[in-house]
Amino acid sequence: MPLSTLTPVALRARQRGEGLAAFNVVHVENAEAFVGAAARAETPVVLQVSQNAARYHGGLAPIGLATLEIARRAEAEVVVHLDHADDLGLVREALDLGFTSIMYDGSKLPDAENRVCTAEVVAAAHGRGVSVEAELGEVGGKDGVHDPSARTDPQEAARFVAETGVDLLAVAVGSSHAMTQRTAQLDARLIRAIAAAADVPLVLHGSSGVADTDIQGAIRAGMTKINMSTHLNTVFTGAVRALLDADPDVVDTRRWMRAGSEAGAAEAQRLMELLRDAPRDPIPR
Repeated sequence: MPLSTLTPVALRARQRGEGLAAFNVVHVENAEAFVGAAARAETPVVLQVSQNAARYHGGLAPIGLATLEIARRAEAEVVVHLDHADDLGLVREALDLGFTSIMYDGSKLPDAENRVCTAEVVAAAHGRGVSVEAELGEVGGKDGVHDPSARTDPQEAARFVAETGVDLLAVAVGSSHAMTQRTAQLDARLIRAIAAAADVPLVLHGSSGVADTDIQGAIRAGMTKINMSTHLNTVFTGAVRALLDADPDVVDTRRWMRAGSEAGAAEAQRLMELLRDAPRDPIPR
């Protein structure tokens, strides 16, 4: 199936009042598991390759090209997205490789510089028909430098979107990256205010730390793209541990990788169905 760009997929989900699942690809097996789960759930999926994952593989091309090929062969609708990139060279490489979405993270920059750099990324990406997500109001936990108590101001969000032309906006509303317990408390009133002010789909980063019912509540309040990585890594690793504990003589890496992938795929499918079935009144557009 041809790759999809993020903007129309996210706008469609927003209009329907559904959440759009975005899962991080660290290994090739993640991409295979997630597209299979999306096909079974009959929903689109965003495959995200982060700047950190690119570094782990020694560059974006090895994991990026593999993910793109898996996405093209998928039976589901798939977006391939560069996640949390502050390296403009990496952004250019993703565009050259054929990624259909970019998340430029200038949140650590001074505000004025963030806006200028983000607008430059938008111009380059839109010239190739590629969507751009950005972040305003540092989401806690990323690389240990963001303040978990940070919150995005709705009017600042509206101005940022207008000045940069971004297609989606990640906002700080109480979640934090890399949480292993699902105990984050989201500010639903703030989500509604930002959704009313900023006329683009909103993105919830750090969703691994948010309970199922609260994720659905966030979608009802106005969130659209729901990013999740740590939770699925926890499920994957738990299945691998269980297999090796039960059979410590296993040496074929395919056996434990398959166990982790199957568990991750089952949880990914459950989450995609959870996001799809969190109805709110559709937003007229």
